[in-house]
Amino acid sequence: MAGAQRVAVLGLGGMGSPMAANILRAGLPTVVWNRRPEPARRLGELGAEVADAPGDAVRRADVVITMVTDADAVLDIADGRGMLAAMPDGAIWAQMSTIGVDGTGRVARLVAERRPGVVLVDAPVAGSRGPAEQGKLLVLASGPEEARERTAAVFDAVGQRTVWVGPAGAGSRLKLANNLMLAFLSEGLAEAIAFGRALGLDRSAVLGALQGGPLAAPWAAEKMERIARDDYSPQYPLTLALKDVNLALREVDVDRFAVASTLAAQWQRAVDRGFGADDVTVVTRALEH
Repeated sequence: MAGAQRVAVLGLGGMGSPMAANILRAGLPTVVWNRRPEPARRLGELGAEVADAPGDAVRRADVVITMVTDADAVLDIADGRGMLAAMPDGAIWAQMSTIGVDGTGRVARLVAERRPGVVLVDAPVAGSRGPAEQGKLLVLASGPEEARERTAAVFDAVGQRTVWVGPAGAGSRLKLANNLMLAFLSEGLAEAIAFGRALGLDRSAVLGALQGGPLAAPWAAEKMERIARDDYSPQYPLTLALKDVNLALREVDVDRFAVASTLAAQWQRAVDRGFGADDVTVVTRALEH
């Protein structure tokens, strides 16, 4: 595609890999890097350029995406591994990992101190692996007005909608609110099913009543189908879901948000029992047993 923006995607886990694949499908020249080389090699077979190091990935990029686990990983790539120093002046850094308010502040300070010529866009996404594969994520973008048009083709490739919510940092705040709602939906679904079992009801009967009901939004309906099959393969691993709840709780008085605090403690017990690598819906199994 003549004149298409060159995109670098750093971090090719359960979200980053399908996002990079969709950017490729949109016809944007794409460079990828990952700590483990195998995901990058697979994308290379689809047409991506594979870089050996973060700095190599971003040297000619117009838009750089980071999609990794936490703030420490983001800062290691940006500072420790040379990504930020290698970015061209005027390039956009779309930081799309969920790293919370403090983590986003650390990123913003790093850019201001080291590379003020780089444009920071704070743009975490709502959605798990399934929507990422389908290009149906919700992009919660925040940053300068000048970045909107320049990121539109990239965000359109990975998401079905982009919501701009103010200066950089607002996107991460909105993501915490979104994930807290998701946590309560997950817990409510798990508790309803486990409670039915505790009352002696067959799980299939409980699921049959809930599926297709007025509360069965598309997300819940898809999760109930997987629970019915005892399919807890990770779309949104419990460890990451717990990380996101804890990120939210760091920003508020936990006594004021006591229900969220109790949920986090219950999920921590499930992680301690060995359920952390499974999908967040595995809380159903943890409660049942």
